[in-house]
Amino acid sequence: MPDGTPVDRWTLDAGTGVRAEVLDLGGILHRLEVPDPEGRSASVVLGRADPAGYAADTAYLGALIGRYANRIAHGGFRLDGRAHRVPATDRGHALHGGPGGFHRHRWQAAAVPGPDAAALRLDLDSPDGEMGFPGRLRVTVVYTLERSGTLRLEWTARTDRPTPVNLTHHAYFRLSGRDGGSVLDHRLAVDADAYLPVDPTAVPLPGPPAPTAGTPFDLREPQPIGDRLALPHPQLDTAGGYDHCWVLDPPPAPGALRRAARLEDPATGRRMEVWTTEPGLQVYTGNGLDGDPHPRHAGVCLETQHFPDSPNRPDYPDTVLRPGAVRRSTTEFRFPHLAAPPGGPA
Repeated sequence: MPDGTPVDRWTLDAGTGVRAEVLDLGGILHRLEVPDPEGRSASVVLGRADPAGYAADTAYLGALIGRYANRIAHGGFRLDGRAHRVPATDRGHALHGGPGGFHRHRWQAAAVPGPDAAALRLDLDSPDGEMGFPGRLRVTVVYTLERSGTLRLEWTARTDRPTPVNLTHHAYFRLSGRDGGSVLDHRLAVDADAYLPVDPTAVPLPGPPAPTAGTPFDLREPQPIGDRLALPHPQLDTAGGYDHCWVLDPPPAPGALRRAARLEDPATGRRMEVWTTEPGLQVYTGNGLDGDPHPRHAGVCLETQHFPDSPNRPDYPDTVLRPGAVRRSTTEFRFPHLAAPPGGPA
């Protein structure tokens, strides 16, 4: 938990115009400065003006999330015949690891030397029983900023007792820049033809994933976010926008990266692709942002992860990590417009 000491800020510089600022508090991505095709730079993630302000943040701005990202229904699950309870803080359900989750911790940070990239290693030791989860969990996250401008996050987790693990990054992206406006004019594509419908408390409904075809959730081709959210659909009414998990297309090989999403800002020409080893993508359009410091729909989260409530859903991909096994996960945020010459076609 935060101890009141100043937050440490680490800067990664690719040497090609892209810069990232990462805090040891919550592993927060405080800034991600990306040039547009004309070379004009702006931070494309939402954040607090003062790093100390994250200690009271409730929107998980830019944070590392664990032990269990997303929701566990009714704050409970059974594992190997034993019941476990975790804090239920969101409409009766556990959310994002609980109030003392990874986003509230001070991570141990150290630079990783290398000739072709800037990298930062963050380590966290979560004790047995923290937030009700069984087992001691040791987690390492490496932020790497490549010369191409790609920002890569690599997760590694180990445990001494069986425990559910679902890890993600909670950046809110706005490619037009973090100050002012919304993402309703951004164009979003998700490489998935199915998603998980939810009940009014944001927990997936019983049954298989639903097809996106013929619904506002069909984002197989880029669509303006605002246009899709304006379409009539009970799932949009339930969530106030997107707050759903898409079931990603299978990877080309086990553990391989595959593209999950594309985001475009027509006004600036910035484009981003999300690539991941994870099976799901939670898209959240900032429906609950309240103006402190960002208004509703000011950013969109593209959270690569396993499915919500998997500990209670044997039909979903397994999230249980067991002693002797290693949980590895990689996500990359790529900016293909940087490959185009300034002023040229993206």
